Amino acid sequence: MNNIKNQFSIKDLENLTGIKAHTIRIWEKRYNLLQPKRTDTNIRYYDLANFQKLLNVSYLNNNGYKISKIAKIEEHKIPQLVREITTESNIENHSINAFKLAMLNFDQSLFYKTYESLLKEKAFEDVFYDIFIPLLTEIGLLWQTDTITPAHEHFLTALIRQKILINTEKIQSQQTNTSQKTFVLYLPENEIHELGLMFINYQLVNKGYQSIFLGLSVPLESLLDLKNYYDDITYISYFTTNPEKSIIQKYLDDFNELIVNDSNIKLWVLGQMVSTLDLDSLPKSVSVFNNIKTLMDNIK
Repeated sequence: MNNIKNQFSIKDLENLTGIKAHTIRIWEKRYNLLQPKRTDTNIRYYDLANFQKLLNVSYLNNNGYKISKIAKIEEHKIPQLVREITTESNIENHSINAFKLAMLNFDQSLFYKTYESLLKEKAFEDVFYDIFIPLLTEIGLLWQTDTITPAHEHFLTALIRQKILINTEKIQSQQTNTSQKTFVLYLPENEIHELGLMFINYQLVNKGYQSIFLGLSVPLESLLDLKNYYDDITYISYFTTNPEKSIIQKYLDDFNELIVNDSNIKLWVLGQMVSTLDLDSLPKSVSVFNNIKTLMDNIK
């Protein structure tokens, strides 16, 4: 079975490229930039070639080329011109588009090629901040709007997870931690979105800290075990979808009562769900952060 998504509605194109459907229609009708097709039941759609061309056209337009000029460029020369421009200007938007294409085609080769190209210009940490975080944000929105399937998201996140693990292992094989402070990273029960937490683990290891990564869906009671081995612990957790809004305050109160219990223990949390918290009612042991960079800047 062919699982590659190769038919897109104009709404799909809008979600994938950020170009308004109205603008796409104008470019199509006035400049003949795209050639939509029709299904056997006469439903209008765009194929993968149209999508890729639209990404390239958008990139050129964002880099100062007028649509009227782009329309006069021979079709096979458009990708070549894009490649030339990316060597002269920032490559972030182009790389994000390339990763989207890799995801839609389940194309591991394109993912690796794009990633290796980025490493020639950026450190891994910068690739994650500048490319992967914006990309993952877009992917989340595309999944919510049914533009992509969970299979697409899982394909991409598995490859990013692989890169985090490789870079973390590389550091661990070369360094020994020099800090008495211990960080314990975990996700609460039913929470499975671990990429952000994995990247925090990478950064902590890179800074020479003792970082213990417990992974996803960890019951509160299991965190007690760490207190038998370490005195100065900062737990870090990422609340993307869990705990749910109705129980998140109780979860933090339970953590404070069960795990902290007047000891020198802290909990740092971040993620989408923390926006629902009343910061004034948090236990003193709990700190909330808006993003990974803010959290990392708080570490001395």
